[in-house]
Amino acid sequence: MTNDKALILRLQNQDENAFSDVYDYYSDALYGVILRMCKDEEISQNLLQDTFMTIWDKAHSYDFEKGRFYTWAYRIAKNKALNFLRKPDDLIQAEDLSVYENRQEEEKASIDVLKLNGNIKNLEPHHQEAIKLVYYNGLTHREAHEEMDVPLGTFKSYIKQALKILQQSYLKFISFWAILIELTK
Repeated sequence: MTNDKALILRLQNQDENAFSDVYDYYSDALYGVILRMCKDEEISQNLLQDTFMTIWDKAHSYDFEKGRFYTWAYRIAKNKALNFLRKPDDLIQAEDLSVYENRQEEEKASIDVLKLNGNIKNLEPHHQEAIKLVYYNGLTHREAHEEMDVPLGTFKSYIKQALKILQQSYLKFISFWAILIELTK
């Protein structure tokens, strides 16, 4: 597209004609990305529509300095597809409701998740960012190291260090609860 920047600026100003042009220009490529991930045409069409609704709503947040518009739109589409694939099917009961024998076990599992999330917040900022990009945003190590602007090997060591710290803190937490449970018996 010859005048991509002008088109995106018009989109950022909520110009519906610009939105239509952006859709015409990028929809095939983004649909291909989503379809390759979901392998279902109907779901892919719905996710494409959702992607473009997000593009319309968040166009103001696109920054020309941070990269190409297609890359920004691609990440939105990819994240929509990943979120869909991670989401459990609501029509099928996948959860065994008899798993917890009593309310204390259910509360303990909830506390475990909260403790893990709290431990992530205690990591160094670069470790937090690395974990967030890979495990929450669904980026590959290659995509995430480019996002953080660090060498791939350095990025992988961030992930390894962060996971080791989380594992150690989680083991301490579990040990604490095991001792506490034994003391209360």
